[in-house]
Amino acid sequence: MRRNALYGGEDPRELPAYTIADASRYIHVPPATLRAWFLGRTYPKRGGVGEFGRVLSPAGRAGPQLSFLNLVEAHVLRALRTQHDVKISAVREALETAEKRLGLERLLLSDQLLTSAGELFIEHYGELVSLSRSGQFAMKMMLQAYLRRVAWDDQHIPLRLFPFLGAAETAGGSLIVIDPRKSFGRPTIHGSGVSTRVLTDRIDAGETVEELARDYDISPEKIEAAILFEKAA
Repeated sequence: MRRNALYGGEDPRELPAYTIADASRYIHVPPATLRAWFLGRTYPKRGGVGEFGRVLSPAGRAGPQLSFLNLVEAHVLRALRTQHDVKISAVREALETAEKRLGLERLLLSDQLLTSAGELFIEHYGELVSLSRSGQFAMKMMLQAYLRRVAWDDQHIPLRLFPFLGAAETAGGSLIVIDPRKSFGRPTIHGSGVSTRVLTDRIDAGETVEELARDYDISPEKIEAAILFEKAA
């Protein structure tokens, strides 16, 4: 991706752009869970307080601001949380092991997770938490379903994310897209650049789906998908 003067010569994918609350809405992960993944957390234990270190590193240094690449990492990590009780320490160890063996950084951003890298990660994670072979297979299928929602550029770096419309959805089309080059990384209707938030605000103001479809030359199906996404987020 070309670096743009609009972003001070930086790659917009790497810039802090989302609060924890924003990211929570877009990828359907509770704020407390996201905060633990990116900032770590403490927990009570006998004789004192324990601490879990973070699994992912936030882009923002002054506060818990996340980048588009952070959003993709959390989206992929959610695939494990959907079907399994994620053990943060085991996930961290499995990621570090797979990254070291494969010579990769930030494995959750790699399209190699669709191939041998994903199998290595799941196998090691399964060993750490005593996950059965059938459980590992189910995890692999879920991981692939989430990875298919990511588009990579020719350098194998995530370019766009097609979020699920609702928290329980694991399939479906790609009507909504998050692209850091459009609408400052806010969700839009794929192929149009129209903000999902703008559409729902106009619906809430009393306009109809049919009126918006005519105004933006967008199908009613896409308008309805935008509403579903915003209200589920």
